[in-house]
Amino acid sequence: MADQTQPWAERTVEVPPQPGAGVPPQPGVGVPSQRDAFRPGVASVGRPRTPRTEPFPVVQEPTGTGWPGEPAPRRPMSWHLAQLRRGGEWSAAGVLFAFVCWGIWAISGGGDLTGPFLIFVLSLLVAAGLFALARLLGRVVLERQLGRVRRSARGAHLVTAVFLVGLGVAYLQQTEWVVSAWNWITNN
Repeated sequence: MADQTQPWAERTVEVPPQPGAGVPPQPGVGVPSQRDAFRPGVASVGRPRTPRTEPFPVVQEPTGTGWPGEPAPRRPMSWHLAQLRRGGEWSAAGVLFAFVCWGIWAISGGGDLTGPFLIFVLSLLVAAGLFALARLLGRVVLERQLGRVRRSARGAHLVTAVFLVGLGVAYLQQTEWVVSAWNWITNN
């Protein structure tokens, strides 16, 4: 035994030999039988293992619209709003262009800005109506007739942006100094 006075020494306790130690256990005597029939020194490679639990039954739903004859699942309002926001940068760019062109036209006309402001607000309402019409046409044609799912509003935003850019160009065509500058650039 190691010297126990040293702090680094191994601290073991010697146990006197037990009767029956070193004798291999006999099957059925004192040792319970195991389920997998464990045998020391024999690997269980290649033998199929019995599953310990039963798996849940798998229910597979068809992809696409769901079960035949069932109505489509209702989507939450947040999904619809997120769908409307996709492509909004097109409309925002169109509104910004129309606003700048309207500002040039309104300031160049001089006088009171109440009339031009009402014209601009009415133009934005027409653009919103055009957006709604494009969404309605997309719903009727793409979703109902062709059976497609729309995942964004990019088409409607693009149509609205084209309208607003055309509106801005129309404002600039009514501004005398812009038209004369354009004619001077194109004639030279």
